[in-house]
Amino acid sequence: MSIALHDRPPMIQAAIMTETPEFKSAFLQTMRDRGFIHQITHPAELDEAASGGIVTGYIGFDATAPSLHVGSLIQIMLLRRLQQAGHKPIVLMGGGTTKVGDPTGKDESRKLLSEADIQANIDSIKTVFAKFLTFGDGPTDAVIVNNDEWLSKLGYIDFLREFGVHFTVNRMLAFDSVKLRLEREQPMTFLEFNYMLMQATDFLELNRRFGCTLQMGGSDQWGNILNGVELIRRVDHKPAFGLTTPLLSTASGAKMGKTAAGAVWLNADMRSPYDYWQFWRNTEDADVGKFLRLFTDLPLAEIERLEGLPGAGINDAKKVLADEATRMLHGEEAAAAARDAATKAFEQGALSDDLPSIEIPAASLAEGIMLAALAVDAGLSTSRGEARRLAQGGGLRVNDVQEMDGMKLITTADLVDGVIKLSQGKKKIVLVRPV
Repeated sequence: MSIALHDRPPMIQAAIMTETPEFKSAFLQTMRDRGFIHQITHPAELDEAASGGIVTGYIGFDATAPSLHVGSLIQIMLLRRLQQAGHKPIVLMGGGTTKVGDPTGKDESRKLLSEADIQANIDSIKTVFAKFLTFGDGPTDAVIVNNDEWLSKLGYIDFLREFGVHFTVNRMLAFDSVKLRLEREQPMTFLEFNYMLMQATDFLELNRRFGCTLQMGGSDQWGNILNGVELIRRVDHKPAFGLTTPLLSTASGAKMGKTAAGAVWLNADMRSPYDYWQFWRNTEDADVGKFLRLFTDLPLAEIERLEGLPGAGINDAKKVLADEATRMLHGEEAAAAARDAATKAFEQGALSDDLPSIEIPAASLAEGIMLAALAVDAGLSTSRGEARRLAQGGGLRVNDVQEMDGMKLITTADLVDGVIKLSQGKKKIVLVRPV
């Protein structure tokens, strides 16, 4: 084990993992073997705690949209792994911190949402967690907590006097979430600047209420997590730990969960099970093994077999990845239907009612709709200009026939058995239905 100590006086020092050692706790062994570990504070101490009893850990999720997306899935899987290893996960909904907005990785301030919008987003987001975690009153059952319970009650002067004295502006300016914004000469509001204090307070509050000793998150949250670890150790003189995962990107360097058509949402009403299945089916060859380890419960031996399949066999591994990931989020029936629809569409040339579809007014279709506009409506492109370029490059098909003129009018004459099959390349199909 190689540990580098970063000098951060007068705050408590935290050990940063530069190599992954052997662990004796099932939780950290799994984290290591499946590729979840990027950094850990006090690794030996955390390993000892996870070996000798139940560790309560949490991850925070701000409610900036009605759904989380695939980029948040690794954090949800972290909580799942924690519970599978016999520990207690806390899902912290950021009802309070969403009112401020996390500046991490942002050049501009987030749009401030109303309390009603935040609550509606929380209600929508919460439905996903039940697919991955077991909730209840037992010692290792998951719980959902909203940090607005305490943050909204903090008097600002009292908050600054009690917690502000433990943070230096010098150190806060050194964190990437602040430093990178300032280096790019992008303004940061004083409201956003307070976000890291609020997140540290969350950890302290969860420690006091639930005995929570572990905060987890992506590596971009490392600075925020350290603040909470050090605040607990400094103020209450209790053990506290932090663990981060690597920031995920695909083998080609693309951001995980982003596609040409936008974010890959987890809620079914924002991304269909079929499209979700297709997202995983289209994984790059070099990412299959990594994603099987992170996003499925398949045994490691089976994953090694799948990623070692020769030649075109890697496509079978991708289908297993798509099956397992879709089943976990949307259920067995939806996963089977998505795979069946894909098989019919791409391997048998047939159509299925489970393919994604859009409805358009029959009168509009009778008059004619420009192909580029229809591609945007179908979610195959983000703009008409992009759709025209896609068509010029041979990327759009109408009823399996390549159509290179994005200005062409699509009409009722293009209906086949009552629908129009609109395709982007060979990987995405949308059925257009007149109503």
